[in-house]
Amino acid sequence: MGKTAFPKQIQLRTKEDHLGSGQLKPSYNVQIGTENQFVVGYSIHQQAADTSCFIGHMERVSCFMGEYPEALIGDAAYGSEESYAFLKNNKIVPFVKYSTFDQEDNEHYRSKKKKLYQQNDFTYLPDEDPFVCPQGKRLVYKFTKEKKTDNGYITTRRVYEGVECDQCPAKAACTTSKYKRELWIGFEVLKMKKEACKYLLSPLGKEMRSQRMPDVETVFGRIKHNWGFRRFML
Repeated sequence: MGKTAFPKQIQLRTKEDHLGSGQLKPSYNVQIGTENQFVVGYSIHQQAADTSCFIGHMERVSCFMGEYPEALIGDAAYGSEESYAFLKNNKIVPFVKYSTFDQEDNEHYRSKKKKLYQQNDFTYLPDEDPFVCPQGKRLVYKFTKEKKTDNGYITTRRVYEGVECDQCPAKAACTTSKYKRELWIGFEVLKMKKEACKYLLSPLGKEMRSQRMPDVETVFGRIKHNWGFRRFML
C-alpha cells in the first residue's frame, strides 16, 4: 500500500482550557458565516490567526451561497488591509471593525486616555512629507518596507524617524528605543480604515453592528451549549 498523507494540524490554545495550563493542542481553525442565525457557510483552516483565514473563508462561503454577500459584518479580528482590499475588489460593503475602532468610538476611553505619543498624536504634513510630534519635532521619511502576508498579499509601510529625539525631554515617554522614535505608516490601510469607519458610524452601520453579536454568537451557543458539540473528530 502507498503512504497516506495526513494534513498537518496547527497547535492552538483552546478556549476550553479552563485550568489555565496554556497547553498547545492540535486543532484546526473553523470559521462560520451566518445570516439571521442560520449558518450559510463554513471553512476549515490551518492558520491560527483569523485574519489569515478571512479570504479563504469568504471564497468558501460564496461557493455555498452562489455569490458574495452585498455587505459583511465582522469584528476586529478581520479588519486588516488585506481583508479590506478583498472586500473592495468584490464590491462588498465593509461593516468590519479594525483593532482600534472601539477605542476611537468610545468617548469615555478618549477622555481617560493617559498615554501620549501614539501614532494618532503625530501630525502629517502632506506637502513636505514629514510627521510632527506633540513636542513640535519632526520625523522624516527614511525607507519603505514591504511585507508579504500568509496569503501572499503585499503590504507597504513608509518608515519615518525622528531627527531631534536625542535632546527631547519627552523621549522616555515617547519611545523605549535607545535610538530615535520611528513611525511605520501604511497610508493605504489608513485610507481603508477611514472608509470602513464611515460605514461603521453611519445609522445603518450602528444597526448592523448591534446585529452581529446576537446573529453569530447565538449560533455558537446553540452548537456548543445546547447541542453539546465541543469537539469534532474527523
